[in-house]
Parts: sequence; C-alpha cells; structure tokens
Amino acid sequence: MEVAAVQRRTLRLLFATQIISGVGVAVGASVGALLAADIAGVGVSGLAQSALVVGAALFAIPATAIVNRHGRRPSLAAGYFAAAVGSIIVVLAAVRGSIPLLFAGFFFFGGASAAGLQARYAAVDLAPAPLRGRHLSWIVWAATLGAVVGPSLAPVAGTSLDNYGVPTLAGPFFFSALLFGLAALLLILLLRPDPAVVARGGVGDPSAPAFDTRRAGMRAALRVVASQASARLGVVAMAVGHLVMVGVMAMTPVHIRGAGHDAAHTLSVVGVVLSFHIAGMFAFSPVVGWLADRLGRRPIIFAGIALLLMACGFAGSAGHDPGRLATGLMLLGLGWSATMVAGSTLVSESVPVELRASAQGLSDLAMGVAGASASAASGVIVGAWGYAALTVLAALATAPLIVLALSSPNRVGDHHGLRATSDQQRSAVNVGDR
Repeated sequence: MEVAAVQRRTLRLLFATQIISGVGVAVGASVGALLAADIAGVGVSGLAQSALVVGAALFAIPATAIVNRHGRRPSLAAGYFAAAVGSIIVVLAAVRGSIPLLFAGFFFFGGASAAGLQARYAAVDLAPAPLRGRHLSWIVWAATLGAVVGPSLAPVAGTSLDNYGVPTLAGPFFFSALLFGLAALLLILLLRPDPAVVARGGVGDPSAPAFDTRRAGMRAALRVVASQASARLGVVAMAVGHLVMVGVMAMTPVHIRGAGHDAAHTLSVVGVVLSFHIAGMFAFSPVVGWLADRLGRRPIIFAGIALLLMACGFAGSAGHDPGRLATGLMLLGLGWSATMVAGSTLVSESVPVELRASAQGLSDLAMGVAGASASAASGVIVGAWGYAALTVLAALATAPLIVLALSSPNRVGDHHGLRATSDQQRSAVNVGDR
C-alpha cells in the first residue's frame, strides 16, 4: 500500500476515534466536578480536575515508550483502555463513597486526554510537508464534535443506570468507559499499517536500519530539542499557550459567580462564555492549520501570542460584562489553537524521525505540567488579588515565548527550511541515552 493511501486511511480512522473519545471525555468531564463535590466536598472538588490533568501529563511518558517500541496503534489504544478502566473506577468510587478511589479513577481517566493529544501527532507521521499543519488541525477539530455533543448526553446517561444502584452523577462515566473501549478496539483492529512504523521505514524496506529504542528516550529528545531552535520554539509555544489558556479559563466561572447573580443565571452565563471559548479552541483549527502551511509556523505562533494578549486584555477589563468575557475567552481559545497547531507541527518536523515520538511526548509532558501549574496557581492569584490581576500575570507569562520567537532564525517555521541534513540527524540520534 502506498504511503498516501496509508495516510488517508489513518486520517479517517483518527478523525472517527477522536469524535468517539471526545464524547466520552465530555460526558464524564461535564459532571466530574459535581461528583467530586458530592463525594469529597466542595473544598477539594477542584482536585478532581487536577488529578485528570496530572494523569494526562504523566501518561505521555509511557505513551512515548510504547510508540518507540511498537508504534502508534498500541500506544493510542493503551491510553483509551486506561481511561476506560479509570471510568469504571470512578463509578465504583461513587457507589462506595470512596474518595481515594475517586481520585485514582480521575487520574486514569486522563489517559483519554493523553491519547487524544497523541492522535494529532499520528496524523503527521506520514503527512507531506506542505500539508502537515492541515492534517494535524483536522484531528484537533474533530474534538469539537465530542465537546459539543457530550455534555448534552450526560443527563440521559446519568439516569439510565438508576435501577442498578449507580448514582446519577456517576452514570455518565459508565458510558465514557464504553466509548473509550470502542475507540481502543477500532484502533487495534484498523490502524494497520501503523503510521509511525511506516515513517521509520519498518514496512516494505528490508534495507532500512533497525530502530534502536535505547537511543530514543526523552533524555535524547530533550538534548535535541534544546539544540534545535525550531523544536525549542514549538515546545515553548505549546507550553506557554496552554499555561495562559488554562490559567484564565479555570477562574472565569469563579469570576462570573462573583457578580452575585442567582445560581441559574450564573450557570447560564458560564455556559455561554465557555461555549465561545471551546469554539475558539477547536472550531477554527482547520483554518489555523491551513494558514500554518501557507504562511509558515512562526508567523502563526506570533499570531497566537497576539491573540492571547488580546484575550487577557478583553477578559481582564470586562468586569462582569458577559459579552466582553465571551469575546475574551473566544480569543483565548483562538490563541491556544494557534500555538497548539503551529507548535505541534513545528516539533514534529524539526527532529529526526528516530526521536520524533520522544520529542512529541516531551512537549505534551511540558504542556501538561504547565497547565497543571496554572490551574493550581490561578485560584491563589484570584483569591489574593482578583481576576484582573490574573489576566495581567497571564499576559506577562507570554514574555519568554515572545523573546524566543523574536530570537529564532527568520526561517524557523518555514517548512521548506526545516529539514536537517543527514549528518545533523545522525548526530542528533547519537546523543541518546547512555
């Protein structure tokens, strides 16, 4: 089978599984904080989201190891399988009223987010250079459908298991488990040939050198990323974009509640504002990918920085005006989308194929740590100085990315100038783990 045909088949399957798993994530996440508050109390309910974020970040490490040894197919399936197990653990925790089980379940539930992020990299393993941004962005966009459909299914999923002694707020997690299991099964059965294995020359090329997993660890990837301006820019763009987005987004509902409206009105405003935010994150990603291919990765990263700064300005000066908050959160989502799509594409094409999966896992780990740190710090900042101060600090957090983007070579982000020479690639691989 020719590479173009494998790529088309891979994209179709990834798009379908992203929708399925996206519904699973959204169904569970829409009631996760409420379930945690019901079992553990409001004071620690925020830790549920933290457990999920930490789980998603840490799962990048074994996911990378599996890609290096066996390919994308078992790596993605393992992430969804872990999330399915986590969903069942959450249901058991709700039935038993166990707080430790609950947070363990949320931690494993994060495997779905890790797999969803890894799927965007699978989309560019075999993509032609002029189309990498578009192929990656279509997989990001597929998550939009799950994010939109999932929450609307939660009420039905919650009440359907009442006769079996499952609490209403835990019912959606059972259906999340089924959806994650379906996604894992489809990947195991249909993601053949594996795009990562094909990209490494493992199919149809008996003369290709054997892939040495001992030289493809994260330490080797870190050395290569640190030495390549384009890879550094891609990783920092994703981490900073995620930090700013999570930090501001996490505290926006709390800020809206501070307006003093009744609960129904507050939830209505939160729903509208976050809907605009989600639309900014995902709905326009194909356009962002197309622009990244046409204009280059670096200009889109600059555009992402500008959007993040505008978002902080709008949100920070909005007071409790729902229209300005919605505008700010939509710009925040667009800025995240630009840094995510352009940064992911840049990392994928800036390192040798032998280290690509490790560099991608490293970037997702950095992004997850940045998001978890922002989530933890944002509440402290708002409690001490207020929401406006949070947006100012979030804007200042883009400074390292601005400096790095300005100091990078002019051709960074131009896909015609990203191919390292054979000598450079061989040198990069030889600095692997000792």
